[in-house]
Amino acid sequence: MTLIDPVGGFKGARFRRGHRIAQEDVPLLLRMGKSHIRFLMLDPEEVHEDEAALLLGRRVQGEGLELRGPEEGKCTLTATRPGLLHFRDEDVDFINQDPDWIFTTRANRTAVSLGTLTAAFRIGPLAVQREQVDRVLGVAPLSVLPWNPFPTALVTTGREIYEGLVQDAFLPKLQTKLVPYGAPLMGHTLCPDDASEIARAVAAWLDKGARIVLCTGGMSVDADDQTPRAIRSLCDRVVFRRVPLIPGANLMLAQKGEAFLVGVPASAVFAQRTSLDVLLDRLYAGTPPTGEEVRRWGRGGLCRSCDACSYPGCAFSARS
Repeated sequence: MTLIDPVGGFKGARFRRGHRIAQEDVPLLLRMGKSHIRFLMLDPEEVHEDEAALLLGRRVQGEGLELRGPEEGKCTLTATRPGLLHFRDEDVDFINQDPDWIFTTRANRTAVSLGTLTAAFRIGPLAVQREQVDRVLGVAPLSVLPWNPFPTALVTTGREIYEGLVQDAFLPKLQTKLVPYGAPLMGHTLCPDDASEIARAVAAWLDKGARIVLCTGGMSVDADDQTPRAIRSLCDRVVFRRVPLIPGANLMLAQKGEAFLVGVPASAVFAQRTSLDVLLDRLYAGTPPTGEEVRRWGRGGLCRSCDACSYPGCAFSARS
């Protein structure tokens, strides 16, 4: 039986199954609005809310998640490691097609920390039919994909930086961004605006074992912008060039063997969060986006540039 105490700030189970009601419980029950005590007798084809919630919980609990509950027909999934939350959108929709089930999650393919509440679900009535339970037990589990500490290198393009006229501002930002993934920064190369020089610098890092090489500078359409050309000359395939996200539309991703080459948009140098952050989450989780997928990123892809950034707990990070 649920107690709601607005003054004390409590909402939860006050009396649970197995509690023997005593005379001293009556005043509290009356304050809870419980003037009648109901006896629930289940027939063979009915499943109690707690049992139904637990069956679903065990089904959707994948790697990197801890199942908590049930309580009042409710279970939760909590992250046991940092990483990228991953599930099938259609499975959540399928469960919620039955109005007796309530299943809600954090946004798919977003970063979570250790201890993050990732999903919650409950059963609406006190009991459901066993066929309702059997129906949802075919869904795939949720999981938290761990971060892979891929060796990473940085190639910075721009004659003004190469000749020392301007200091590279992206290097310290990248070092900070790599910390959550545990990825080592192998090193940093400066290049002039020359496609062959850029390609040689990237190739040198690949030969040294870099799995991700980020190229900053020269990603626009000016005559001196040679980075996309250099990446194309070196890669096996271009996954995408430009994305419907702002800031960071001039993002590029290409693949060379098992390594990824990233053309970093200029906005990543000065903006706190850009399309690069979304891509890095996916790369270090080992689930790089496809070119077809990024064409759907426009919905909610306009960053609000909040005074207090809540990334990854915002619409901008939710690119599923």
